[in-house]
Amino acid sequence: MCGIVGISGIESAASQAYLSLYALQHRGQEAAGIVAFDGTKTRSHKGRGLVSEVFDAEALARLRGDTAVGHVRYSTAGGQDISNAQPLTARFSRGDLALAHNGNLTNHLDLRNRLVEEGAIFRSSADSETLVHLIAKSRHDTVDTQVDDAMSHLEGAFSIIMSVDSAIYAARDPRGFRPLVLGRKGSGYVVASETCALDILGAEYVRDLEPGEVIRILHGEVTNLRSLKPTDRPAPCIFELVYFARPDSSIWDASVDRARREFGRQLAREHPVEADAVMAVPDSANSAALGFAEESGIPFELGLLRNHYVGRTFIKPLQEDRDFGARMKYNPVKEVIDGKRVVIVDDSLVRGTTSRSLVRMLRGVGAKEVHFRIGSPPVRWPCFYGIDMPTRAELIGSSLEIPEIEAELGVDTLGYLSLEGMVDAVAQGGPYCTACFSGEYPAPLIDVEKGLASPEGPRRC
Repeated sequence: MCGIVGISGIESAASQAYLSLYALQHRGQEAAGIVAFDGTKTRSHKGRGLVSEVFDAEALARLRGDTAVGHVRYSTAGGQDISNAQPLTARFSRGDLALAHNGNLTNHLDLRNRLVEEGAIFRSSADSETLVHLIAKSRHDTVDTQVDDAMSHLEGAFSIIMSVDSAIYAARDPRGFRPLVLGRKGSGYVVASETCALDILGAEYVRDLEPGEVIRILHGEVTNLRSLKPTDRPAPCIFELVYFARPDSSIWDASVDRARREFGRQLAREHPVEADAVMAVPDSANSAALGFAEESGIPFELGLLRNHYVGRTFIKPLQEDRDFGARMKYNPVKEVIDGKRVVIVDDSLVRGTTSRSLVRMLRGVGAKEVHFRIGSPPVRWPCFYGIDMPTRAELIGSSLEIPEIEAELGVDTLGYLSLEGMVDAVAQGGPYCTACFSGEYPAPLIDVEKGLASPEGPRRC
């Protein structure tokens, strides 16, 4: 999963991209990069780490121009090597190209093998580089038609922002797995993963890009290029609403906060419980917990506080301390929990490692009962479309039944939101991709089918 932004026709575009990437930091913390074009020259700066760690005033000052493309990376294909940091850059016959991609291509190994056989030399292991080679090898005679042609070969999930000199191109795959929004600021335009990246710039939201739509932004004009071949059924990823998108964003014309509150309300209807307090696993479950409290009538309490200053890495002083990671990130409020029957609401349950630690912490400060409620169904299947999920063998929901998971976590009761309840809560924006919950994959897994990738799911390097 990644966050992407494109700036067109706005002064100090790199600084604008920097602010947008700050707002999209939740979508990727491993690396960040910005490429800018000033009318004559393309300049790039990228590195490992958070946006604030990669960029300073001096670096941004060097990135001159009114066109920029930015990216924050959370690797799901290609691993964490710095060569995979984006935007990827290349110089070809039509100009300097910079590419930022969010998603996973399910046929990239098949395409890569064919391109290598034809003489292509890859500089990274990222699936995104496949598109660069497809554009460079296209036999069409304009950049617009080369971009169209190259994207027609892709399968899987892709939201893409690309610059060729001063032109910005943006596209979503025909199923629309990943969000991409268009905004306007003055006479210029912004394209980004979520509306929160527009808000920080004071840009006006114009619309979402449609599934399969390809646009070009140049000289203050937005031009629709040929749309990609439509599918029978769009499939925006429902996990974006469950967990990944920021609650203050709107995607697919839906408020993320309102969607999560409705998940919580439906969860309370499906799994009622007698308790003294409802609390969230912060921050991604805050909205769902509020919805659960509103529907159930049980008071919402701030029983767990999150430390927002934990870095990406830290030294673990006691390797045998299995709860250390959770205690670095969360701290229970004893006065709220001691002697109480508490409901803990989380957005999803993946491996269960953090949840086990949290339950032990709550018991340790005197919780009388601990009831776990999950604002989504059991995660039983890996994601091949860009969400960083463990392999299927590592998913707690794929190997254990509900009573076994209750025992594993040490909770009094466990309740998941049903698949039907989740989909019905946000039906106006559907149909959705629910593959990680249902095992029904809407886009063909070509690399898996050809034996080039594991059916257990992508492994991060």
